[in-house]
Amino acid sequence: MKIKLYIFFLLISTFVFAQQKRVTTLVDSTKVKIGAQINLTFKTTVDTLSKVAFPEGKLFGSLEVLESYPTDTIKENDKYQLIKKYGLTQFDSGKYTIPSLKVIINSKPFATDSILVEILPVVVDTLKQHMYDIKDISTVPNDYSNWWIYLLIVIGIAGIGYLIYFLIKKYKKPIEEEIVYASPIEKATAHLKTLEKKSLVERGEVKEYYSELTDIARTYIEEAIEIPAMESTTDELISAFKIAIVKKKLSLSEETIKNLEKVLKQADLVKFAKSKPLEFEIADDKIKIEKTIFKIHQSIPEEVEEEELEDNEANQVKILKRKKAKKRTLIIVSVVVVLFVSFGILIAVKGFDFLKDNILGHPTKELLEGEWVSSQYGNPAIKIETPKVLKRMDVSKMMGGQQSEMADMQMFGYGAMMDDFYIAIMTTKLKQEIKIELAQALEGSLKMMEANGAQNILVKQESFSTKEGIEGLRGFGTMNILDPITKKSRKAYYEVIFFGQEGGLQQVIVLQEEGDEIANEITERIMNSVEIAIIK
Repeated sequence: MKIKLYIFFLLISTFVFAQQKRVTTLVDSTKVKIGAQINLTFKTTVDTLSKVAFPEGKLFGSLEVLESYPTDTIKENDKYQLIKKYGLTQFDSGKYTIPSLKVIINSKPFATDSILVEILPVVVDTLKQHMYDIKDISTVPNDYSNWWIYLLIVIGIAGIGYLIYFLIKKYKKPIEEEIVYASPIEKATAHLKTLEKKSLVERGEVKEYYSELTDIARTYIEEAIEIPAMESTTDELISAFKIAIVKKKLSLSEETIKNLEKVLKQADLVKFAKSKPLEFEIADDKIKIEKTIFKIHQSIPEEVEEEELEDNEANQVKILKRKKAKKRTLIIVSVVVVLFVSFGILIAVKGFDFLKDNILGHPTKELLEGEWVSSQYGNPAIKIETPKVLKRMDVSKMMGGQQSEMADMQMFGYGAMMDDFYIAIMTTKLKQEIKIELAQALEGSLKMMEANGAQNILVKQESFSTKEGIEGLRGFGTMNILDPITKKSRKAYYEVIFFGQEGGLQQVIVLQEEGDEIANEITERIMNSVEIAIIK
C-alpha cells in the first residue's frame, strides 16, 4: 500500500464528502461528558418494496453501543422514511470518530458519514473533595531479590535444550553404514553366511533364495575377474567366463565351469519357469557355488601387498570421516544449547526488548542511530530533520491525473502506512484567500485516514508551537491499520501537526508501531526540529 495519505492532507476534503448521500447521518451532540449517551441516527427514504438492513454490533469504532432502538417508519406518499437510532457512549476522555458504516438497501451497500465526537472529562472541585495525607515513600524491591526465578528460567531453558538434543539423538534414524570388505572372496563368503541365516528355503521362498545365491556368485565373478556378470544372461556369462579363464591364465577345470553353468540355469528355471527343485538339490547347488567361488579365488594370482595397504588406508579414511561427522554434529548441538542458555539468561536479566534491539536487530533503531538529514520541503517551506531524505510524491498522478483548481500542493514522504515507521510532509498554497480552520483540517485528515484503512481512531488534540513561537495544532492518538492484502490489522500511534497561514497550510504526519520506545524518540526528535517559513 504505497503512500495514499496525500488525500487526507487536503483542505478540500469537504468537497470529497459533499456528494449526495442516500443515508443521512445525525448525532444529537458532538461533545458530551464521560459516560453520557450520544444518540446516533440514520435516515433513508425508500419505496415500499425495498429491503433495508441497518448496521449492528456492540462497538461502532471505539464507542460502545448501549442500545439499538427499533426502526421507526414514516410514510411519505408512495415512499417510506426509515429512522434508525442508536445510543453510544465512551468512558475515556478524548476525541473519537464514529466510523463510516454500511446500510444495505436492496443488497447494495451505502456508506454513512463518519463523525468526530469529543468526550469531555469530569472536572473535579478539589476544594470540596476530601484530601488525604501523602503516604510514605515505598521502597522498591531490589531487581535481584528474585534471583532464584532467573536461575529456574536458565535451568529450564538448558533442560529444554538438552531434551531437544536427546530426542533428536534418540529418534534419529540410524544410517546404515556400508561394510567395506578387504577382498571379493571375503565379501562373497560373508554374504553366503548371511543368506544361510535368512532360512529362505525353510520358509518356502526358493525363488528368493536362488536369486540371492546367483547374485552372490555373479558379483564375485564381476569383481574378481572383471567381467560384466550382473547384466549378462547365463549363456553370455559362461562365454565371457571361458574367455577370461584363457586371458587371465586361470587354472580352472571344465567341471568347475559346468557346475557354475548348471546352478545358473537351475536358478533361471526357478525364477522364470517356476521350477521347484528338491531340498537336496538346493543344498547341492549351494555347495557347487561355494566350491566354484573358492576355486576361482585359488586360481587368481595374488595381488601385490601395496594394493591391500591402499585398501586399508581407504578404509581408515572413511572411518575418520565418519568420526569427524559425528564430532561436528555434537559441536553444532552444543553450540545451539549454549546459545539457548545465553539468550535465556539475557532475556531474564535484560528483557526481550534489549535482546531484540541490540542483538536481533531493530528497524527503527537503525533509523535513530543512522545519519539524519536536515532539509526544506514544499512551498510554503517546512524545515525539518529526518532519519532519511523524504522523496517527492507526484500528487497529480495519485489523484488520477487531476490537479486541484484551488491550491498548489506538494508532498514528500518516506515509507508507507503499513511500515514500522512512516513520515510525510504536505504543503498547500491556496490560490484564493480562505480562512483556515485547523480543527477542520484535522477532522478531514481523520476521515481520509479512515478511508485508507484506519479503524478505531482515537484522537486527542492540543496546541503546538515551534521553537520560533509559531502556533499550530497537534493531533495525536492511536488507530488500527488494516493491510488490504493480508487483511491483518496492527495497532499504530500517530502524530500530526498543522500550521495555517493566510494563503497556505503546512502539515507533518508521523505513523509508528504503538509501544515502540525507539520510534517514540524518532518522532519526538522530528517534531522538535520543525521550522515553519512565514508567507509574506
